[in-house]
Amino acid sequence: MDAEQEVETDKTEITPETELLKTIKAKEAETTDLKSRLQYLQADFLNLQRNASREKEQQRDFAITRFAGDLLETVDVLALALKSVPESVLAQVDSPSSDSPDSSSPNSKSVQTYLKELHQGVDMTHRLLLSTLFKYHVKPFDPTGDKFDPNHHEALYQAPIPGKEPGTVIECQKTGYMIKDRLLRAAQVGVVQDTS
Repeated sequence: MDAEQEVETDKTEITPETELLKTIKAKEAETTDLKSRLQYLQADFLNLQRNASREKEQQRDFAITRFAGDLLETVDVLALALKSVPESVLAQVDSPSSDSPDSSSPNSKSVQTYLKELHQGVDMTHRLLLSTLFKYHVKPFDPTGDKFDPNHHEALYQAPIPGKEPGTVIECQKTGYMIKDRLLRAAQVGVVQDTS
């Protein structure tokens, strides 16, 4: 019985070394756990920073979307104004005319001269507005000749045209616009109809 008591005492007897080893193992496990938690939190924080940075960039890039969309109507009106004056009328101003008014008075300009100057002013305004939009990554696109893409084009009509591939854009009535890689306004187009 003494031998059994000795074995039991050995099993239950806690020496300072075994106690220290248990403490060290517990601390090592705690350290490993804390280290893995820290790495997880660091990775989570880096992801949060990246996401916040990306969202901030997207907000900055697309903050002007509504405003730019509203300005597109002005661009369209200026383009229509430019198209409304035929090139032949503008060319008449450059050629000398026999019925030009008396050039002795300093303010004697013909109606064609005024029209040409007005046309030039509208053209400069149109180009300036487009270049300003371009600074903010708003770019026009004209899909004439391209395949019809419902994600970027709005079909206004279809016409059967022999010799043209069905589904091809034949005319762009209203230019489309992109802001970076996002569609701002779809191009309004006419499409070749399938004649079969």
